[in-house]
Amino acid sequence: MEQTSNNSLNHIAIIMDGNGRWAKNKGLNRTAGHEEGAKVVREITTYCAKIGIKYLTLYAFSTENWARPKLEIEYLMKLLDKYLKNELKTLMENSIRFKAIGDLSKFSKALQKTIKDVEEKTADNKNLTQVLALNYGSKDEIIRAIKKLTEKNLEINEKNFEACLDTAEIGNVDLLIRTSGEIRLSNYLLWQNAYAEMFFTSTLWPDFNSKELENIIEEFYNRQRRFGGV
Repeated sequence: MEQTSNNSLNHIAIIMDGNGRWAKNKGLNRTAGHEEGAKVVREITTYCAKIGIKYLTLYAFSTENWARPKLEIEYLMKLLDKYLKNELKTLMENSIRFKAIGDLSKFSKALQKTIKDVEEKTADNKNLTQVLALNYGSKDEIIRAIKKLTEKNLEINEKNFEACLDTAEIGNVDLLIRTSGEIRLSNYLLWQNAYAEMFFTSTLWPDFNSKELENIIEEFYNRQRRFGGV
């Protein structure tokens, strides 16, 4: 994939949408869609590591997702814990670092420990950083960043503000993808997506694959990113 000077691709962000609809279309419980979606996370993550992407940020659980049925939330928490434990081997074999963003204080102590353990065990991995947005909402992140600015008595400017965001070490998004045909940001990385190239695909997340991602990346490189210029 030939890369033009203004189209460096360091950070891909994905809104993984459509697990429930995928399951419904097949006459399955919504949980089956989440299980299948977790498999796609592995494929896309390892593919991004292989092609040299630095950061892959995945919208895994939003601040609004707490409004879902209690049983589904409980299942999602168990699936997340299971995913992190099971994927540790894959992360280590591919030298992938794991990082979580969002307000993790709402999760159980056990899940918080699993998250912290995987972050620590993968901390020295050098390839891709896989970022899971967990109990994440961009409005919540911005409010928390403002509170940090105030507590640290920092001058309010763009540099200091970005240093207080959850993504301080990650930076802004180059390429945003949303699956399932929905065309909205859903409170996801609003600040970081200011100049992202956006792609919306009708493919449901469990049907998304590395070949479709490859095609999207090819189109990304064919776009002209002007960042407000000419």
